[in-house]
Amino acid sequence: MGLQVASEPKNTSESKVPRHIAIIMDGNGRWATKKNRPRSFGHRAGVEVLKGTIESCIKNNVECLSVFAFSSENWRRPEKEVHLLMELFLTMLKSQAKVLHNNNIKLHIIGQREAFSKAMQTKIKEVENLTHENTGLTLVIAANYGGQWDLEQASQSLLKQHSKQALAGELLADNSIEQHLSTYGMPEPDLFIRTGGEKRISNFFLWQLAYCELYFTDILWPDFDECEFSKALKEYSVRQRKFGHTAEQVQELKQN
Repeated sequence: MGLQVASEPKNTSESKVPRHIAIIMDGNGRWATKKNRPRSFGHRAGVEVLKGTIESCIKNNVECLSVFAFSSENWRRPEKEVHLLMELFLTMLKSQAKVLHNNNIKLHIIGQREAFSKAMQTKIKEVENLTHENTGLTLVIAANYGGQWDLEQASQSLLKQHSKQALAGELLADNSIEQHLSTYGMPEPDLFIRTGGEKRISNFFLWQLAYCELYFTDILWPDFDECEFSKALKEYSVRQRKFGHTAEQVQELKQN
């Protein structure tokens, strides 16, 4: 099933809509187990829910959607399940490439790609190149990604680029690390959603989530429909984002 995106997005107040939503899609396996089905059944259902979430983001004028598809720790799962996840990822890339492109969606994969098969790496490059110039929703898929790894590779890249300053003990700009993260150039996440009942970020976007609004729900990912997505947006809309200011200062800034 392909994306069914409305031609016109909803007229939602932009001040209340997050520019960037990050999601940990948790609960596929448990959802399948509750239905006495194999975990693979849950993962396949989760892919369909992701398609619906992409549609919801477009309808609500969200600029960027990042999803934690496969963490660097997920290699510890049973070999059969890991193999299935890799197959699903490759199948999705093959089947949805033109759909993403036709809906003006830009795809960006972040993580350690060298661990993937050559076929997977080739397909990732193909789809990224195909959608590179698209100007609609940016879909970021974190695959074989970890927040600690992202900070490590950013630090190494930064030191390599500024080795002379580092050796001299010179201070670098506050945003130096940020410029070397895998998400550089994207807006920082405004809303983080985790389904499945767990209340932790599990090594996802450790730097990027500094001022993000966190939303946890007991709903398992395959049950996270448009209604549940709307609940998350509604909760976000009533949050007061202070960014270190007092509530009074925030009100003054809004008035000016």
